[in-house]
Amino acid sequence: MTGVTASRPVSARLGKLHSKLRRKPHNTTGRYATGVLWAALGIGLAITVVVSLGSGQFVIAPDALWQSAARHFGFAPPAEIGSSAALTDAALWQVRVPRLLLGLLVGAALGIAGALAQSLFGNPLAEPGVIGITAGASLGAALSIGLGISWFGLVTTPVFAFAFGLATAFTVWLVARQITAQRSLSLLLVGIAINAIAGAATAFIFVVSSSTARDAVVFWQLGSVNGATWNAVIQTAIPLAVATVAMLPLLRKLDLLALGDRAAGHLGCNVRRLRVALMIGIALITGAAVSFAGIIGFVGLVVPHALRLMVGPAHRRLVPLSMVGGALLIAVADLLARTLIYGVDLPIGMMTSLIGAPVFLVLLRQTFSQRTGGAA
Repeated sequence: MTGVTASRPVSARLGKLHSKLRRKPHNTTGRYATGVLWAALGIGLAITVVVSLGSGQFVIAPDALWQSAARHFGFAPPAEIGSSAALTDAALWQVRVPRLLLGLLVGAALGIAGALAQSLFGNPLAEPGVIGITAGASLGAALSIGLGISWFGLVTTPVFAFAFGLATAFTVWLVARQITAQRSLSLLLVGIAINAIAGAATAFIFVVSSSTARDAVVFWQLGSVNGATWNAVIQTAIPLAVATVAMLPLLRKLDLLALGDRAAGHLGCNVRRLRVALMIGIALITGAAVSFAGIIGFVGLVVPHALRLMVGPAHRRLVPLSMVGGALLIAVADLLARTLIYGVDLPIGMMTSLIGAPVFLVLLRQTFSQRTGGAA
């Protein structure tokens, strides 16, 4: 009886604290800052999309873009075969639009997965690769490319990458569960070990493969959306949509993890079940992203971390913003990868690293300056 009466004040205080955390973002300043950020991301994404569709070795003017869109959706008669309009339509709808859409999907997926991973570990510097998904995907792709496996035709490498990414993530979870009841620290430590094993296996395959296969493995690991098709867009969008929709009901519960496992449990949250759901969601979302695009770094790390500093930790705002922010970062990186050097398609993973690493260093310095009261 005494334990029951003692727990009620604790739950009441925690409930008031959680309510305060939920109400805090709804003040006027918070709403204004969030609105400005949404507008900035939306305008930036729209401008980047238009510029990206028109830029490249074959330049398409804005009015030609609108005319091509009108023909594609049936608002104008189709272009004559062999005409410049037909060439524009082919370049736009068979090459650039699928590539752009795949890049937006991959960026959105990595942004969401990064926000969820940082909640899972309770660390704003965490990212999806910590639990072995990217290392496992790289191993699967290396197996497919290095050994010349083609069981599923052109989608063999994406299928292997997706399957091995999921398998590695669940291996991390199963091993961590046996150590300390699957807490975030054990996930982190086991993830480091599994990443090392998967990296060693990938290196071994790389060494024993032919020179042509090595080049293909290296290019895949650098990340790219070059050669995107409508099938790739669909096959990426379906698991991403399913996993994202499944994560939406959990956003409010994720705010409880910031209070600590014990406090979240007092507020009625099944922490273990929530962490399992997060693991599954992160694995599916990240696996879908890297299966076709390869390893693209810094998106899942920099975007959620930067947005958390701007709008706070409330996940019902942080996760959607991370989705748009990740899409914008990939769109900008892909635009630079296609246009920075004429006639050369640079790896998009290299561009995200060049953009993300300096930003991350600035954010890291700002974070530690805040924690130390501005001391150098």
